[in-house]
Amino acid sequence: MKKRTDLSIPEEEIARQNGFLRLLKEYADQREAGGKGRPRALIHTYGCQMNVHDSEKLRGMLDEAGFATAQSEEDADLVLFNTCCVRDHAETRVYGNVGHLGKVKQERPDLIIGVCGCMMQQQETAKALYARFPFVDMVFGTHALHTFPEILYHAVVEKTRTMDIRDSDGTVPEHLPVRREPGRSAFVTIMYGCNNFCTYCIVPYVRGRERSRLPQNIIREVKELVSEGYVEVTVLGQNVNSYGKDAGFDMDFPGLLRALNEIEGLARIRFMTSHPKDLSDDLIRALAECDKLCKHVHLPVQSGSNEILRRMNRRYTREYYFTLLKKLRAAVPGIEISTDIIVGFPGETEQDFEDTLDLVRKADFCAAFTFMYSKRKGTPAERMEDQVDDETKRDRLLRLNALQAQKTAENNRKYIDTIQTVLVEGCDNRDGCNAFGKNMSFKSIYFPGDPSMIGTFQKVKVTSMKNSSLIGQIIQEDTHGN
Repeated sequence: MKKRTDLSIPEEEIARQNGFLRLLKEYADQREAGGKGRPRALIHTYGCQMNVHDSEKLRGMLDEAGFATAQSEEDADLVLFNTCCVRDHAETRVYGNVGHLGKVKQERPDLIIGVCGCMMQQQETAKALYARFPFVDMVFGTHALHTFPEILYHAVVEKTRTMDIRDSDGTVPEHLPVRREPGRSAFVTIMYGCNNFCTYCIVPYVRGRERSRLPQNIIREVKELVSEGYVEVTVLGQNVNSYGKDAGFDMDFPGLLRALNEIEGLARIRFMTSHPKDLSDDLIRALAECDKLCKHVHLPVQSGSNEILRRMNRRYTREYYFTLLKKLRAAVPGIEISTDIIVGFPGETEQDFEDTLDLVRKADFCAAFTFMYSKRKGTPAERMEDQVDDETKRDRLLRLNALQAQKTAENNRKYIDTIQTVLVEGCDNRDGCNAFGKNMSFKSIYFPGDPSMIGTFQKVKVTSMKNSSLIGQIIQEDTHGN
């Protein structure tokens, strides 16, 4: 394969957008000097980790534009919805929440409202929302993320509406600032887009075709994060297993993981999501060899029926999937495997669903994210005959969830009376425990603690379990992650 050249945003475009950031910063400074305070922005994020990381980039640009963070819609000067289009429920929530702000804007006409993300990359959907809600000031898709400074300037300073739903230009935005949530764990995108075209999925149409970042840029970003105090990274892509294949890099995904594993000061590496058809023997070897790689793989199976897998265009069989599970568990004893499953896909018979239940019984997933199939406009599955009725979908989802709850409980019992190293992620008041985090196997563990522990490693003895979580007691602080 011919090696691909750098796809970074051209320097002249970066300079142009930085110019808009400077103008916005001047506006924010003048507003503060006039006694009105800095403009405040609130971002609502829907969807996956990729969307969360996109919101971190939006927040980074807002920081450079001089915008403070709003705590609620009531004290916000800008409300931005970063949307998801994978599930119908997410789209419905967006319409309801955006519609609610229409009345708010009547009372506060200076309020700026924006809608962006995957949902807005669907041209018909974006145009319909733009027409339906004339009080929305900004509509832009995933491929226009790097032009947010310009779009924001038009809305805030020039008081004009903007819609940018350009098709993919095949670039990779390397230069964008990022403002991550406080802590010691960070998301790092290693590639954009997807080439798989599963028949139910809209992602290739809204995220574009696969575009891998240069390995040296990824490694440099992770080293910078470590220097800032981060100890865990989760590398992201729609299908991380295919990293580098679009570009002809000398470094593939297992090679990238091995390079990250050598970074001094980095304690943990996670990745998602993996497509089963591209999970190589070399990746399995990397999981066994790299001590910083977490012993967990999220491996979406989607269905246990070969016929449904064929109709989904998943390009593997249940037998092949079981072969992968066997290889993973042989190479990495104790590895945990989670999955995604869709019920009610067009044409799914009761026998097809029973095949899925059978797979779940045998696969021993530590967790499963389960969904009822929902039509996505523009996908092949939308046009398929033999659509499954909603009542049948709901019944199958309930039966699947009941089975997986049993399997999760069985899986959790083996952790009782064991000692786990937990990276503390936050605090709440769940089950009498006010601190929580994850171990190397991606298990959520709750225990008595306080906010000062966030970002530290703690040795926790697991004493009990509840639902999908483990409960324990701290026995020793271990800030180094050993």
